[in-house]
Amino acid sequence: MAEIIPLKAWRYHPSLIPDIDQLVSPLFDVVSEKQRKKLYQNPYNSIHLSVPKGSNPPENARLTLKKWKESGVLVQDRIPSLYVYYQYFQLPGSSRAYCRKGFICNIRIYDWDENVIMRHENTMPVSVNDRIDILEKTKLNVSPTHGLYHDPDFVLEEFMDESMASPLYETEDYQGVRDVISVIHDAHVIKTFTNHLKEKQIILADGHHRYAGSLVYKKKQQAGNPGHTGWEGYNYHMMYLTNMASDDIRILPTHRLIHGLKGFDQQEVMKKIEPNFTIKTVENTYDLNEIIVGKKWAFGILFKNNAFKIRLKPEVYGDIDWKFPDKIKDLDLTVMHYFVIEKALGIPGKDHTTSENITFDRSFADCLIKVTTGEAQMAIIVNEITMDKIKDVCFSGFTLPQKSTYFYPKVICGFLFDSIDDDEFHKNIDLSV
Repeated sequence: MAEIIPLKAWRYHPSLIPDIDQLVSPLFDVVSEKQRKKLYQNPYNSIHLSVPKGSNPPENARLTLKKWKESGVLVQDRIPSLYVYYQYFQLPGSSRAYCRKGFICNIRIYDWDENVIMRHENTMPVSVNDRIDILEKTKLNVSPTHGLYHDPDFVLEEFMDESMASPLYETEDYQGVRDVISVIHDAHVIKTFTNHLKEKQIILADGHHRYAGSLVYKKKQQAGNPGHTGWEGYNYHMMYLTNMASDDIRILPTHRLIHGLKGFDQQEVMKKIEPNFTIKTVENTYDLNEIIVGKKWAFGILFKNNAFKIRLKPEVYGDIDWKFPDKIKDLDLTVMHYFVIEKALGIPGKDHTTSENITFDRSFADCLIKVTTGEAQMAIIVNEITMDKIKDVCFSGFTLPQKSTYFYPKVICGFLFDSIDDDEFHKNIDLSV
């Protein structure tokens, strides 16, 4: 199903590799304003391609890329390759060491209805347009999106481990994660990877806006090219693929913060919650997120001076009248959005994705601080969603509620870049050996 091919990546000149820590940057949709200001100070940081500044950012990115290529800041690898990417990390409060293993390749761009690459959330048009503009000007995939394939036999990991014995470079990123890159040149091994993925469907874990931008760009280029063959660079997209069967795939919860509601009253909110939930007062607020862990339809409610654990009464579950299939209705987040945000707080479901009264935060500590200081009126603490739930929803053809997942850690930008310009895009590797 999924066609992948190697790529001839553009990478920083070897003389710059000792400074790789100063050249990488967070992805465009997670980099903070404070981080941007600092990163912009380095004239060669990848932020100048991923989040270009100025009155015409896409054009500035094009000019920067042109300059970097001509001056040798970036050089293109000579051999089409797969790039192995490992991320070593720990989670707060845990001593367990994780290593998320994957590889970066080019993957053919498929439309959503082809069911080869499946999204688990919808995209915001403004963010998609931003990515299209930069792609159109630079013809460059600046950072890989993150896709998941399923292989319970772990066929590819032994080849990736072997490649990791000779890393190209490594760094500790802004998340405190150790990122390591290596390369696979061997055509026989590459063929093993390409053949193995032919039978796989891909779930898009992260990078929906970038992939959607590539899809729109491909359709536009195809429509304007009467000699379209399907092998042009615009038919491909750079992706980091990881095995969802691994226990090192971590998904963090994304909590909801409520602010700016007129006439907000804690007692009235709890009075409206009470008919549908069992309620337990939590004396030690810091324990709230641990108290709900693993409990279906259980949530934490944080106010400035009070905290509660609430859990849906099973007999009211059938009251959900949103026109969703059972797989979606059954999700914790659907239950929370329906019974808490719509019924208790009075924000209609159709407005949840655009409401200025709802923001998101994956940090329980941040939620606690924002509620305590009055920056937020309340916080709704949720459980993480499981990989099995994501697979069930994706394979059913539906999408999850907004901000359902936060795959951790995020990949970083700057290790390598992928040109889809036809003069630089090559598929000339013999995979028939």
